Order: sequence, then C-alpha cells, then structure tokens
Amino acid sequence: MNTIPSTLSRRQFLAVTASSAAVLAMGGQREENKWSRGGVRHLLPAVSHDRLLLKAGFDNAQSAAPLLRMAGRRATGVRMDTAGEFYSFDLAGLEPERTYQLELKDSHGKPLCDPWPISTFPSPESKPRKFRLLVYTCAGGHPATINPDTNRPYWVSIANRRKMLLTGLSHKPDAVIAIGDHVYWDLRAPVGSVMLGNAPEARKLVGEFARSLPVLGTNNEHKLKLVVTPQVCDLYGTDFRSTPMFFVQDDHDYFENDEATEQIVTLPPDDFMLRLARATQRLYYPEFLPDSNRPGGLPSSGAADCAPGVSESFGTLRYGKLLEILMYDCRRHITLKGPAGGFLPETVEAWLMQRMAAQETRHVVNLPSTPVGWSAGKWGEWYPDLLQPDGKLGLAKPKYFWQSGWKSQHDRLLQAASAMERIPLFLSGDLHALAEGKILRYGKLDLSRNPVVTVLTGPIGTGPKAWPSAWRGTPPQTPSSLELEAGLSPLEKNGFSILDFTEDQVAGQMFNWKMDEPEELLNHLKPFHHFTAVRRI
Repeated sequence: MNTIPSTLSRRQFLAVTASSAAVLAMGGQREENKWSRGGVRHLLPAVSHDRLLLKAGFDNAQSAAPLLRMAGRRATGVRMDTAGEFYSFDLAGLEPERTYQLELKDSHGKPLCDPWPISTFPSPESKPRKFRLLVYTCAGGHPATINPDTNRPYWVSIANRRKMLLTGLSHKPDAVIAIGDHVYWDLRAPVGSVMLGNAPEARKLVGEFARSLPVLGTNNEHKLKLVVTPQVCDLYGTDFRSTPMFFVQDDHDYFENDEATEQIVTLPPDDFMLRLARATQRLYYPEFLPDSNRPGGLPSSGAADCAPGVSESFGTLRYGKLLEILMYDCRRHITLKGPAGGFLPETVEAWLMQRMAAQETRHVVNLPSTPVGWSAGKWGEWYPDLLQPDGKLGLAKPKYFWQSGWKSQHDRLLQAASAMERIPLFLSGDLHALAEGKILRYGKLDLSRNPVVTVLTGPIGTGPKAWPSAWRGTPPQTPSSLELEAGLSPLEKNGFSILDFTEDQVAGQMFNWKMDEPEELLNHLKPFHHFTAVRRI
C-alpha cells in the first residue's frame, strides 16, 4: 500500500525502503542474465501431489487481479490486502510428479515476470527413493531494530540471511520448512516488546497498532506491511519460486514472546494477536494444503477467508510412500488447564497418534514449533525446568503458569514416536541453536528400545542479544530427569540443516556462521557437522 502512516516520517520511510531496494537489487543483479522478476517482489509456493498454492507480492498495486497460467490451466489471483499488492493463486487437479511452467501475467495478459518451473510431489502411492529437506528456524528480524548495547543492528542483516538461505538452496532441496519466528515485533510482552515492537526506533517507524480495529482495511494494515514486508518479502524475494515452502508459526508470529510473570501471561493469543498472525499468513506465505489423512475439521482449518480446505496451523508434507512430515504450531491453541492442558487440541494429538501408528510411509517425522530434548528455562516449553540460582535448570523454583498437562502431552508424543517401527525423528527450532541427539529416557518414560532422535535445525536471523545465553542467562540445556545422548551439544550460532531421507536412513548436514565472524565465510559455507540415523526396528 502506498499510503504512509502519520507516525512514519518520510525520511524514515525512505531509509527502510532504500535498504529493501538494495537487497532486491542484489538478487536482481545475480539473476539479470537468467531470470527477470519484473515487478514481482516475492513468490512463495506450496505444493502437494495434485495442487499448488502460491503467495505473491508486487512492487506496485495491481489495478485488477493478475493471472497464473500453467499447462492450459489458469487461476485468477485472489487479492489478499486492501491495495492489491498481495495475491494468492490456487491450482488444483494437477498431475503428480510433473514439472509445470508457470506464467504470471497482469489482467491484460502482459507478463509480470519471466516464466518459471515447479514440480508437484509424487503421488501417495508412489515409491520415491530419496528426498532432501532444507530446514531452519527464526529467520525473522526487522532491519530497523537496534541493539542498544552497540547501537548496531539487532539481527543478522537481510543480505547475510539471504546468503545462508541461498547456500541451502544451492543444495537443491525438494522442499523447505521454516519453523516459526518469521516475524519479530513483540508488542506487549514484558521483556520482548522493550527491544522489539516498543523500542524507540520501532515506535518511530510504525507507531502503535489499534488493537480494537481490524488488521486489514484500517491503518493497522499499513503498519503490518511496514513490519512484515522487510522480514519476508525482502528475505525470500523470488529465489524460492521453484521450491515448495512450508511455514510453521510460533510465538513471535503472534507478535509476542512466550512470557509469563506473576501478573501476566502472553499466551494463548488474544483476538488481536490471532488477527495479526492470520493477516501475516494471508498476505505473505502459504497455508498448509489438504491431505487425505489429516482431518479437515481440525482447529484452524477450513476458514472461509482462506483457500478451500487449507489449514493454518497443522500441516503435512507427504512424499509418496517414503516420507510424511507432521508440522504443528504449538502456540495458537495452547491451554492453561493444569493436568488437562496441552500445546495441542485433543483432535490434533489424535491425528498425530494415528499417523505415527499408520504403516503407509517409511518415515514419519514430527515437526513441532517447540523443541523436545532441550530447554532454556523459558515459560512456553514442554518442560517445567527453570534456571536456578546455581546456573542450572531445575525444579526448585517453579515457572509461573506452567501447566503439567504440557509435559504429559510431550510424553505421549515421544512414547508414540519411539513405538514406531521407524526412526522416531523430531525436527524443531525456537531455541536459537544447532544441536542433535537421542533421547533415551525422561523420568519414568523409557525410550531406549528406539531412542527419539531430536534436532535443533539452526536459526537464520538471530543476533547477539537473542541467543538464549544472552536473553535467558543460559544456553540450551538438557532438562532435569531427561537422559540425552548428544551427537552435537547445543551450539549458539546461525545456520540451517539439510536432511536426506532414503528408505532406512536419515542423513543430516549442519551449516553455521555468526555475526562476529567474517562475512566472507558466507560465500563458501560448508557443513561443519554430519549425523546419521538408521532404522533399528
């Protein structure tokens, strides 16, 4: 939208947009002899074996709905915002495992960018031999946010985040999963908001949201775009146009940190937090496409203002008979009900249990937004541990508002995973670290027959003050009563993971870098850690 809010000076607006333009130009120069993005600002596609859902943003508002064409089919864009800068395209009835050429045109048939290819996944009954996944967490962070200790950027620069992601993309993954914290702009969390949405530079740039008003169609929409566009459009651009993308939301995507004190608790999200998260997803990145084995009536599914049948919080990546990845947001439906509480509704847990018990694929992977196996003593974790005066995690000092039902749900999920005749693999983010290991036991829960493999996939955007050791006073630790065999102890560095799935094995590579290291290293980033999990049963 071209309107500038009254709280944003022209100088501030130009500074942010100039930075964004420089990032986009960098990508354009790299592609100028290969592929022209024209006036398209970002493209983020999701696919299944028979459907494509594409989110697109444009430099300028479109006066009429653009068209997406492929193989004689066409989809008219559905406008996602008020101005016409963001559109969604939905094409169903596609053939499995087929490469399509996509053409994006304006309402008069003029190309808006060069054509590009994308492939659908294999059918659920096919037997692909391999699959490669690029996975990471915490890619968000607004370039205007300042580290008050140094007066320098709070986050890794957009340009350097892009270098990491493009390195990952150079390994030609079949799909990409971004696990939570796509946006950082906390508004009311007692600690998080002070350095993010309520920091002086944030208030000058965006001002305050009007919580009593809708997000879209009001001045809140202008502010949402100022917050999110640099963190999503300028980060991804059009580089991922041919690679299926899956976005799992986490606490910061509801514009808060998960925090609890004696007086306040930030989750479950209130109505305005929910509207911000839904508007962000609506404009910027695709929802989860339907899957025949995921009930259509799960919470956050089938909303009238979304594409037919999609889910906002719970998704499936199905790749033939080789792989099924179960993705779940642990924040939107969190409950504060003591022993009966959970991160997930009962119907969602039942779906996860059913899929782990099914024998349709060689691999079933759990991908929660909140990790298993490690803790930094933060409130919204599966574990009751809190940082104690001796610097270790423990239970002597309790967490405000922590719910015993969260741990019970955790135990049921891990027990079901370990009981599978497969590798019980959990991939997650949130903790701003790279790590991998095997959970052998947790209290009375014995998993030693088939230990749960857990991976912290690596954070892309984290800056110096956001590491757990800086923010929470401790690096990620193993919770009390949990026995973990570490292949890589938590490493507080930026990075990502690439996982290769074959019939009876998962092989992982991890990449890392940090802001205090030379930027030149990003030009030749190599894996620093490898791990392998082999089917034991």
